Amino acid sequence: MPDAAQTLLEQVVAEAGRFVLGKEQQIRLSLCCLLAEGHLLIEDIPGIGKTTLAKVLARIIGLGFRRIQCTNDMLPGDILGVSVFEQQSATFSFHSGPIFTQILLADEINRTTPKTQSALLEAMEERQVSLEGTTRSLPAPFFVIATQNPLEQAGTYPLPESQLDRFLFRITLGYPDRAAENRLLAGDHSSRLITDAPALLDGKGILHLQHLTREVHCAEPLIRYVQDLLDFSRNSGLFSIGLSPRAGLSLLKAARAWALLQGRDHVLPEDVQQVLPQLAGHRLRRADTFAEMAAEELVTTFQSVPAPV
Repeated sequence: MPDAAQTLLEQVVAEAGRFVLGKEQQIRLSLCCLLAEGHLLIEDIPGIGKTTLAKVLARIIGLGFRRIQCTNDMLPGDILGVSVFEQQSATFSFHSGPIFTQILLADEINRTTPKTQSALLEAMEERQVSLEGTTRSLPAPFFVIATQNPLEQAGTYPLPESQLDRFLFRITLGYPDRAAENRLLAGDHSSRLITDAPALLDGKGILHLQHLTREVHCAEPLIRYVQDLLDFSRNSGLFSIGLSPRAGLSLLKAARAWALLQGRDHVLPEDVQQVLPQLAGHRLRRADTFAEMAAEELVTTFQSVPAPV
């Protein structure tokens, strides 16, 4: 079954790569995040293709998709929904917001206020919305893709730690390499509309793949290795606050998903190492400057923790 899943997922990666040029690794990490039942934060400058990646993934994996463009005057009700008084029936009826979908794109999430950002917390963690004394379940699967601009840009609000922790991965796209940019400038994909992309999966298919991900075996030495990584982040003195137990659980989920993407039914240390920078980068701060550590430096830093052989 892992081989069949890998074949299907490779088709998704290839199809998405026709629209998001030269970003195969980022596409794989996005799928890994979805399989691990997490949420994805994409941080980069405008014009890199963050929104395109979200739209392409939604189309190819065949899920319902809604987009909200975050602004500084947006209110929580603009995301969750509101109750409206109906004169004919003399009752209030709930009008659901865009969050009631399978894939929600929160575009430029750090341009809206912390109050509105917090409207996503319960939805991302518990897959439900509590509003006006009523709890409403969200569709399954439910996947949030948020984009944000670098904080040094004007008109941005930093995401609080509680919000950042709801995102399994944070990735960057970066500038395309020269070959991919040449194809882009030459109009190699200009005639391809995202709406023409085939839907290779659907909701039931994604739920099945998420079930397969949970079944990927993680041996006891791998669990101890993850514990060692958590201990290192807490006790090395390099970070102001170490990784939480929830981060450890998320790391195991992500490693299982990456193993499935490779067509395996068991986790290797390489799977953990592959997803660790994207999972830990937005959760850790340097102890001395409280600044983030670059992904390459994170990899080097955690190499001092011995992996099982």
